[in-house]
Amino acid sequence: MQAFIPRLLAVAVLSCCMPLYAAPLDTALEESQRLAAEAKASQARIEQLDDATRQMLNDYRNAVQQAEALKAYNAQLVDLTAAQRKELEGFQRQLDSIERTQEAVAPQMSRMIEVLEEFIAADLPFLPDERADRLASLQEMQVRADVSLAEKYRRILEAYQIESDYGRTLEAWRGELPAESGTRSVEFLRLGRTMLYYQTLDAHESGWWNPQTRAWEVLDGSARRPITKAIAIARQQQAPSWLELPVKTLAKEAVR
Repeated sequence: MQAFIPRLLAVAVLSCCMPLYAAPLDTALEESQRLAAEAKASQARIEQLDDATRQMLNDYRNAVQQAEALKAYNAQLVDLTAAQRKELEGFQRQLDSIERTQEAVAPQMSRMIEVLEEFIAADLPFLPDERADRLASLQEMQVRADVSLAEKYRRILEAYQIESDYGRTLEAWRGELPAESGTRSVEFLRLGRTMLYYQTLDAHESGWWNPQTRAWEVLDGSARRPITKAIAIARQQQAPSWLELPVKTLAKEAVR
């Protein structure tokens, strides 16, 4: 009985002491868990800060690259601006030169149109409407500000070229011949700018333009067949061949 009493005392003592030892252990465990959570949160914050730092570093590097690119681009713009300024100065000099050229060329072109008008008036009276319209177009164009000097000059030279080509061609067309009772339809034949003939549509009458009297004169019947043949050749209705046509003196001369 005496031995059993100390054992009961020991159990009682241990039972009383167990809560005393358990409390610090729980506290330690809780503190450990808290520290682990804080460490995990700190690690997460560190990782976030690391990602943010890395992103900021990348942004900085990109900004540096963009700054370098902009610096190079600005340098190119400076060179381009300088080149364009020189080009504009060159254009200005050209404009000044063009203005001086216009002052010299414009009167000359006006004189060329006047000479062309005088030439047409003194020439054989063929294609009067077409040539008059071309001349009027040149005169109207000369005073237009929306047509360049080069275009005006080109058009004048083109008109001169057309007039020059008339001297090397054989041409036939139908038109109206002035008559005492009005006009009558005839076939005209132009041999270069040497001779100009007409023939009625029934081929019963032929005539020519006399440049000395500046009037139409009727030819005798021997001219009808050669003129009919020449008109057919000019219209490409017959192969080219030798022609005998009356010339200014009404003598007969072989012409091709």
